[in-house]
Amino acid sequence: MTTANINTTMLTWARERSGIAVSEFARKCGVSLDKLCEWESGHRSLTFKQAMTYAEKAHIPFGYLFLAQPPTDELPIPDLRTIEGQTNRRLSAELLDLIKLMQQRQEWYKDYLQQHLVGPNPIVGRFVVKDGVTAIVRDIRTALGVGNHPQRGSWEDYYRDLVNRIESVGVLVMRQSDVGHYTRPLRVEEFRGFAIADNYAPIIFVNHADALGARLFTLIHELCHIWIGQSGISDASTQTHRAEEILCNAVAAEFLVPATEFQTIWRHDLDNWQSNLPTLESHFHVSTWTLARRALALNYITQDEYQRYINTQQATYKDRDDNGGPGYYRTKKAQISQRFSRAVVSEALSGQLLLREASQLLGGIKPDKIATFAKELGV
Repeated sequence: MTTANINTTMLTWARERSGIAVSEFARKCGVSLDKLCEWESGHRSLTFKQAMTYAEKAHIPFGYLFLAQPPTDELPIPDLRTIEGQTNRRLSAELLDLIKLMQQRQEWYKDYLQQHLVGPNPIVGRFVVKDGVTAIVRDIRTALGVGNHPQRGSWEDYYRDLVNRIESVGVLVMRQSDVGHYTRPLRVEEFRGFAIADNYAPIIFVNHADALGARLFTLIHELCHIWIGQSGISDASTQTHRAEEILCNAVAAEFLVPATEFQTIWRHDLDNWQSNLPTLESHFHVSTWTLARRALALNYITQDEYQRYINTQQATYKDRDDNGGPGYYRTKKAQISQRFSRAVVSEALSGQLLLREASQLLGGIKPDKIATFAKELGV
C-alpha cells in the first residue's frame, strides 16, 4: 500500500487550525486516538487515501500536507475588530474560508455585471468619515426609500425589508451561521459581520450565529462601510477607538433609532431601565438589542448594564429550540443574496455557466438540483 511522504508537522498544524478537538478529529478520520497520535508524531505513515481524508476533515488543500512549513493565515480585508482596545488577530479556518468564498462570489458577479454592460455602483464610497453621521444617514435613507423608522410591523419584518432594499441598490447581502455545515459554525466572539467594498459588486455579510436582535444593527453598520468605501471585518464593539468603526456604529444607531425621538420617550424615573424597552420597541419597531445599544450610546445606561443585558440575550438565543427550521432550499435562499443567486442560476440554466461552477458559487447545491433552487427563487 503506497504511503504519503508528508510533513508530519503539517498534520498537527492542520488539526489545530481546524479547531476540532483531538478525539473528535480522530473520530472524523475513522481511526483511534492512538493511531492519530502516531500519525502526527511520525511513528506511523499514512496512505494517500488516509492523508486525503485528513486534509478534507481539516478543511485544507491536500497539497498543504507536503509543505515544509505552515502558510501564514492573513485576513485579505482590513481587520477592524477590537478586544479590550487591542486588535484581535486570531483567525479561525471558518472565517478565512468564508471570506474566500465571498470574494469568489464577488469576483464572479463583478464579471457578470461587466459582461452585461452594467456600470459602477454610485453608492460605494460616495462619502468619507469626515462627512459625519447626519449626512450619511440622510443619504442612506434616501437611497433605500425609508423614513426614520417603520410605523408598523415587527423588527424581523423590518430586517427582511431592509435586506431587500439594500439589494435593490446593488449591494449583495449574505447571511449564514456556519460554513457549509453545522459542524463548522461561525463564532460571534470572532466577528459579527464584514464588508467588502467594490465599485461593481459590494458585499456585506451578517453573522447569523449572532442573536436575532443584533443582526439588524450589524446590517446597517456594514452598509455604512460600503457607503464610505471601506472594506473590513467588524465586531461592532462599543469600545472601539477606530474612526471608521465609531462612525459606522453611530450611523447604525441613528439610522435605526433617531436620538431626538428616543430622548423624548425614554423615562429616567423608572426603577429598572429595561422597563423602557416595551414602549420603545412598539414605537421604533426595532429589536430591544438595538434599543439597549442606543441607550448606551446616549449614556442612559452603563457599559456593565448593557453588557449584562446583551449576555442574557445571547444566552437565550443559544438555548433556543429551532423546531426543525426551514427547508434546505429556503435556507439557501435566505443565506445567499437573491440578486446574486438569480444571476448564477440564470447563467447556469442558459448554458453560460457550468453547473459544477454554479454549485460551488451557491455553497454546494448539487449540480442536478440547480433547477430546483431556481424554482425556489422564482427564476
